[in-house]
Amino acid sequence: MAKKRKTEPEERVTTTEVEIFGASYSIRGTQDPETLRELAAEVDRKMREIAAHAPSIDVGRLAILAALNLAEEASRNRRQVDEERGVIETKVAELTEELAAALVS
Repeated sequence: MAKKRKTEPEERVTTTEVEIFGASYSIRGTQDPETLRELAAEVDRKMREIAAHAPSIDVGRLAILAALNLAEEASRNRRQVDEERGVIETKVAELTEELAAALVS
């Protein structure tokens, strides 16, 4: 007898219109439309920032540079979070030891 798999509730697929660097895109997915608009605005901002420094670059290369810039920012943020997590874990361990010592006294 086959086991029935527990199914996740179906996520609602929506279509969200966004504009990036003057072009409109219809994005289908389960993400919150407002979140998609915010992400598209961030991509648009990054592309415009790069275009201001290199106005003759074609849109495809501009998009690649923007993606690399955003990936680098995300990587830097992940490293920072990891470092901060390590500091917090160390501090929690120290405080736990101090608390245990105080409770024994």
